[in-house]
Amino acid sequence: MTVNVFELESLRGLNGLDTLRALLATGRPPPIGETLGFVLSEVDEGRAVFTGTPGPHAYNPLGVIHGGYAATLLDSACGCAAHSALSAEQAYTTLELKVAYHRAMTSDTGPVRAEAKVLSIGKRVAYTEGKLTDAQGRLYASATSTLLVFERKP
Repeated sequence: MTVNVFELESLRGLNGLDTLRALLATGRPPPIGETLGFVLSEVDEGRAVFTGTPGPHAYNPLGVIHGGYAATLLDSACGCAAHSALSAEQAYTTLELKVAYHRAMTSDTGPVRAEAKVLSIGKRVAYTEGKLTDAQGRLYASATSTLLVFERKP
């Protein structure tokens, strides 16, 4: 069963870090995580980690993992890293995500880890960076993200 943050009344009024910690504690992935097979596995202020195992469900027609799989994990990690630094009155949306692909993934790659951190954050804009690595620490993709920070409507 997936978790939908908008259905969890208990999350109202929590800052970004506490919201993500509460979601992590449910042990349930968000809908996109269920679809692509990844989960939020760690979160601290200004940092987030998603883990998953690429498999045939994410193959492109060329027989390797689609670049969108890496981009989705990195966008999730970068966004949640920013979210973890926001107050209860703030929200964010991704303005730009730039992904560099360093090597192809297959179903033989095994588990991967997308770790992102906040580089800087202000009242209107946040900048984050992330890396996608395998269990041996090999780099598969990296990303930078620019996010719009705005006041959440009550």
